[in-house]
Amino acid sequence: MNQPEGQRVQLSIRSEAVKPSQDGQLPRIGNEVVSVPVLSLRAGDSPRLNGEDKAHIAQLADTETPLPPILVDRRTMRVIDGMHRLMAASLRGKDMIDVIFFDGTEADVFLRAVQENVAHGLPLSQADRRAAAERIIASHPHMSDRAIGQASGLAARAVASIRKRSSEHLPQSNARVGRDGRVRPLDSGDARRRAAELLTQQPEASLREVARAAGISPATVLDVRKRLARGDSPVPERPAARKRRSGSVAARNDNAAGGVTVGHVGDGGEVPPAPQLVSVDAAAVRPAVPLQRLRAVLDDSRGVVEKLMRDPSLRNNEQGKVVLRMLHSNAAGSENLASVVTAVPSHCVTTVVLLARQYAQMWQELAQELDRRARIVDVNI
Repeated sequence: MNQPEGQRVQLSIRSEAVKPSQDGQLPRIGNEVVSVPVLSLRAGDSPRLNGEDKAHIAQLADTETPLPPILVDRRTMRVIDGMHRLMAASLRGKDMIDVIFFDGTEADVFLRAVQENVAHGLPLSQADRRAAAERIIASHPHMSDRAIGQASGLAARAVASIRKRSSEHLPQSNARVGRDGRVRPLDSGDARRRAAELLTQQPEASLREVARAAGISPATVLDVRKRLARGDSPVPERPAARKRRSGSVAARNDNAAGGVTVGHVGDGGEVPPAPQLVSVDAAAVRPAVPLQRLRAVLDDSRGVVEKLMRDPSLRNNEQGKVVLRMLHSNAAGSENLASVVTAVPSHCVTTVVLLARQYAQMWQELAQELDRRARIVDVNI
């Protein structure tokens, strides 16, 4: 990892592939390589649905070739791209690793993670790419299908299909930002009509001049010119409108011929209402855990705590002693769990409940942080 200073920047970072921000520009990545402690980093929001590949990590750990710097979110120290390399460095016993910092929003961080994983390294699966595209559509609805497709490694048609399925739950935009960073309207009807007016008033104007004035591409202006020459409307009819019109004609023909349209109707000829989904609070129907079962779980953990109390790496530093005191306090309290429940007076129950839940949340957050660290230092987790 200790390459000469002039050779340390080896990771190719793409900054021109997509332009997701509102102004069409993705936050830039610095080119400075910085060495940071391995344990100061956290696992990021990976686009890999099944997590990291252990075989790939082992392969990277066995290679003698220096690995490129990993990409890290400066705000959170979460890994954007390079979890396989980070875990491989941990397997090698490295304490430090080279990183390049990225500055951007949380949505841009995930988008960059998808970009980098598509561009190099272990390929994303088709399911990974489709799930990533769905998230990018939700976080960057203004991006075009082609831009999202290039970022996620999908065809624009596949992105359009995903967008269509998710459109009811996603914010809609009247314009899209393309791969070139230019903003284009979704509905070009008004622009086409404006181009038709210009072509009628200034038939000698070039396609590019009309395109700039109307805000559409020269190819679209050419299509408008051909439509006018044929006597057609400058705005093509949408397929959905043609389908509705064809359906109306077919229905009229059926009625005229005495045909009957069969549908899902009730006895009164009306469409029955859709079944209502009822939201149920899982906590309300979850059976309470008996105190005896809870105590049995805690009884098993006391032996583990006793082993930790004898661990020199925890006993010989102040922060380790704090951890041991916290663990010992909980283990000791489990012995009197049943009596504690009955000992709390009625006017204190609400306060104790709130405190217990707050402490439970604290332990949950601690467990999550330690789990992220464990993912880095132990590839078998």
